[in-house]
Amino acid sequence: MEKAVVFGIAGQADLWIADLDAGTVKPLGSPVGELAQVVADVRKTGGTFVKKVDFAIAVSSAQTVFSGHVDG
Repeated sequence: MEKAVVFGIAGQADLWIADLDAGTVKPLGSPVGELAQVVADVRKTGGTFVKKVDFAIAVSSAQTVFSGHVDG
């Protein structure tokens, strides 16, 4: 897994991992350790982490992306 992205959706506690090489997305499960608590605490307050990702947006479906507009 050389290219992967871990992400969470606002309003949902779960984290996911997208393996870009395999074309899969799976629940990350329960992260453990200090980092997991830091991530959980920051997300609860509406904060975000961004590292080595220069564009990301959550949409309701792939059709929304291809419709030519994305509401902000």
